[in-house]
This record gives sequence, structure tokens and C-alpha cells, in this order.
Amino acid sequence: MSVKIAELLDPAAIVAELRGTGKHDVLAELAEALIAANPALQRDEVIRVLLERERLGSTGIGDGIAIPHGKLKNLDNQLIAFGLSRKGVDFDAMDGKPARLFFLLIAPEDAVGIHLKTLARISKLLKAPQVRERLQAATDRQQIHRIITEEEEKL
Repeated sequence: MSVKIAELLDPAAIVAELRGTGKHDVLAELAEALIAANPALQRDEVIRVLLERERLGSTGIGDGIAIPHGKLKNLDNQLIAFGLSRKGVDFDAMDGKPARLFFLLIAPEDAVGIHLKTLARISKLLKAPQVRERLQAATDRQQIHRIITEEEEKL
């Protein structure tokens, strides 16, 4: 069973213009977008698990991409938020470059395999430079969702 990013990503959880300038700001902004689409989530809990994961090592994977992620108890399925930063944010990425494209993934605490498959799928989606360029040129959440849907069909 393959997980579709576009199906997990509610357009309400897309931020087309992140305002945050630091790691903590961006994580809070992405958490708030996720909560806008999933009101049952607790903001402090989401931010806590994301920061815990960042302490283990940055989720800035390079090429302008960061995939902050964490696991929560009492969650039925994976949830994704997406954010675009035009200026870029220093996210302690491996290549030292600022992150512009952010996929936030929250998974159920006991979802190990599916969580890793989803992270791998996000990485695969963003591997092609033209996909990253299309996303960086997007102007609103509908366009971002459409690009992700179209590009994912090619995977």
C-alpha cells in the first residue's frame, strides 16, 4: 500500500508564505497550519515532539528542504503540513544552505514502517530540481497542492 502525500496533505495545512525567520518560528507556524486542518491536535504537544526530534539532529536534509517530523500518542493516521519560505530559513541543514520547502509529518506513535515510507516518499518527490523550482514559484496553497498532486503521479 503506497501512501499518497497529496491525500495526507489537507490544503488548509499549507502555508504559501512562511513568515518565520528561525527554526522555532517555522516549526510553530507549521504546527499551527496542521492544527488549522486538524483542530483536535494540541499545539504544545506538536511543537514539543518536533523540537525533541530536532535535538537528535536537524531534519534539514539539504537542497533547500526540511522535513521536520515527530510521533504523537492517540493519533489515528499520519498528518502532513507544508510550508514555503521565500527568503529561506537556517535549519542547520547538512549542506549549510537555508531551507525553503518544509514538509511537516506527524505520525501515530506506533507507526514505524509507514512513517519511514512517507518520509522516503517526500524525499523522492523533492529529489528532482524542477519539482523544487515549481514549488518555490507557487503563489498559493491550491497551486502548491496541485503541484504536489501532479508530481506525485509521476513517482
